Amino acid sequence: MKLYAYLSFLILAGCVSSFPYIPEKQQLDSSRLPAPNVTALIPNLGSCTDSDDKSIRIDSSSPLTVLVHGCNGSAGRFRSLAQLYAFHGQQAVCYSYDDRDSLVHSADKLAKAVNALSDVTNNQSISIIGHSMGGLIARKAVEENNKKFNILSNKNLELITISAPLSGIEASKQCGIKPLHWLSVGIVPGICWIITGDNWYEITSSSNFIRYPEPLIPAVQRYLKIVTDEKNTCRREAKDGSCIESDHVFNLAEQYHTRIDNYPNITNVEVDAGHVGIVGNKDIIPRKLISILQEHDMLSPTPPERRVALERLLVDLC
Repeated sequence: MKLYAYLSFLILAGCVSSFPYIPEKQQLDSSRLPAPNVTALIPNLGSCTDSDDKSIRIDSSSPLTVLVHGCNGSAGRFRSLAQLYAFHGQQAVCYSYDDRDSLVHSADKLAKAVNALSDVTNNQSISIIGHSMGGLIARKAVEENNKKFNILSNKNLELITISAPLSGIEASKQCGIKPLHWLSVGIVPGICWIITGDNWYEITSSSNFIRYPEPLIPAVQRYLKIVTDEKNTCRREAKDGSCIESDHVFNLAEQYHTRIDNYPNITNVEVDAGHVGIVGNKDIIPRKLISILQEHDMLSPTPPERRVALERLLVDLC
């Protein structure tokens, strides 16, 4: 396989950014959140910032949301989304993982974290939102065959995946062709591992991880799957309006999956939006995502008297 194909794969997987990420260590504005009555240290969970303080402070009697970032992400990359939840009086925490780990391993750790969170929240409703690779991990964490998840620990879970390549990453297709593994005397698997780490085969359409998704555990009451049509989208523009960086990472076929789309409690929502643009960043306000989450009662509606304040917040977050 030619080197440029692997570099294309790396870029398409969303693991490369053309500009450096500045850590978000500033704490969220929690003035509209319920007063916390529990402080907990749960492995891999923390406030949605890059702060060194990994403790979470929550009201154990209120529902909350767990945000799972995508490849090359961190808790701080979801700070803006967590602040939008806080603005609407809803708690959010972030799950962090090494995006070079096996997806199964990361899903197991997420399941353990949600179990521990359930134990300290009196089994309140928990929503899990996974973006991109984080969507693969979130889905796997709540499958019936995941023995790490105590299905009795919470009776009201919601799953939301956004721009997740549930049918595998097309650009990694050659990594999944086993004859190439032998013919290349191990060179192909080695290069694939160098690029993405221990999940190099799991993300291909040939893997059992992708081909054979299991039913979700009974605790999952709803599954909202947000599919992004990323054609002709732009992540970053020049001053003259020309596109410097495309926001097209996964096509529609990569995000639909026949077995998953036949889950009894799933709702598919397809939207014209970029891969990063849907969740927002320093340059893009995630208006479409806010609208979808509110339409499906996963984010509280914005009271009319708070709409001006919301607009100010959205501007400040960018």
